[in-house]
Amino acid sequence: MKYYSLNNKNSKVSFQEAVIKGISPDKGLYFPEKITTLPPSFFDEIENITNQQIAFLVIKQFVGDDIPENELKKIINETLTFDFPLVEIEKNCYSLELFHGPTMAFKDVGARFMSRCLAYFNRNSLNTNTVLVATSGDTGGAVASGFLGVNGVEVVILYPSGKVSNFQEKQLTTLGQNITALEVDGVFDDCQEMVKQAFLDKELKHNNLTSANSINIARWLPQMFYFFFAYKTLKKQNKPFVISCPSGNFGNICAGILAKKLGLPILHFVASTNANDTVPRFLKNGIYAAKNSIATISNAMDVGNPSNFIRIQEMYNNDLNALKKDFSSYSFTDEETKKAIKNIYLQTGYIAEPHGAVGFLGLKKELEILPNAVGVFLETAHPIKFLDEVEPILNIKLEVSPQIESVLGKEKVSIKIKNYTDLKSFLVQKI
Repeated sequence: MKYYSLNNKNSKVSFQEAVIKGISPDKGLYFPEKITTLPPSFFDEIENITNQQIAFLVIKQFVGDDIPENELKKIINETLTFDFPLVEIEKNCYSLELFHGPTMAFKDVGARFMSRCLAYFNRNSLNTNTVLVATSGDTGGAVASGFLGVNGVEVVILYPSGKVSNFQEKQLTTLGQNITALEVDGVFDDCQEMVKQAFLDKELKHNNLTSANSINIARWLPQMFYFFFAYKTLKKQNKPFVISCPSGNFGNICAGILAKKLGLPILHFVASTNANDTVPRFLKNGIYAAKNSIATISNAMDVGNPSNFIRIQEMYNNDLNALKKDFSSYSFTDEETKKAIKNIYLQTGYIAEPHGAVGFLGLKKELEILPNAVGVFLETAHPIKFLDEVEPILNIKLEVSPQIESVLGKEKVSIKIKNYTDLKSFLVQKI
């Protein structure tokens, strides 16, 4: 399998090169040269196949010969060590819980998969790779946990000061070892832009820098898995399938659309956003106009210029009308989000956090158009990670999980930086 840059289709690399580089030297994201639809027999038998077997069959074409099949199976088995339950909230409306991993966020899947791929690629190398990642919330903790102690890998995490929850900050600033947290005076978009700038800086050692954001194919591709897992559970209902993804950098929904291109029978996708409404506006007027991100209670979605949307456009050949047939996007305010959290709890007893609540709102809106469909919204993080929002809204006390309790007593260690000059200075000394 080869990957091309979305800025230059003639610039092609292997899976291994794409993982290690993270982003093409011409600033383009990598995209698979070929997408081969899975055979009908796969979907006929999917309910009889384990999650680990599904994941292997789904992703092996994208890895190709760069990782032997036995090693790839081992990586998948070490990645998928937790469940992905579907919880029925109301009739034909399900929450797909993606927070049962070690850091209680959906990003555990991609981070664990990528860290093990990188460890395999580094197995005989004396060089050290530096994983440079920006986070608006959960990415940092998942990457820190996934890469902790991996030989030959140093992890540098950039996060916006004061704009992640206390628990999220603890998860990425307390591990030590090969994990360093840089606290940025700015917003997530500033962090992401600094990461991209570092990759393109000729004075830095490009071959030693890679990213663990969803711009990296090894972080992005395994996010396909849970769409297949959800279909496996709901297939017997024999109804049209609608999925709503709370969307920030659009990695999840982009992976879901790739799953559809592989043959997964998903009727429609909903990209549910907070006040950062770049994509909903684009669908309305056909003009893609990124803007500075706005701080909201669903902070992991505070992205003004979502990186992965260009991959979605690529899968539809930049045809807006074709995209609209499969894809809708709606924006919701913090007040609407808070109201949804309260109403879901009062009516069903289910505790949603802000990101899941945004996903729920988008799903309900789409089900008004497709009332005969079965709908799924992604619940991307455990409510305990957002207790400062959830507890006052519901007037309850959330039980602290073992994953959270393990970091509460640890001391935060971060390095404060203001701009790219500070980041570059740190990296020069680090690598």
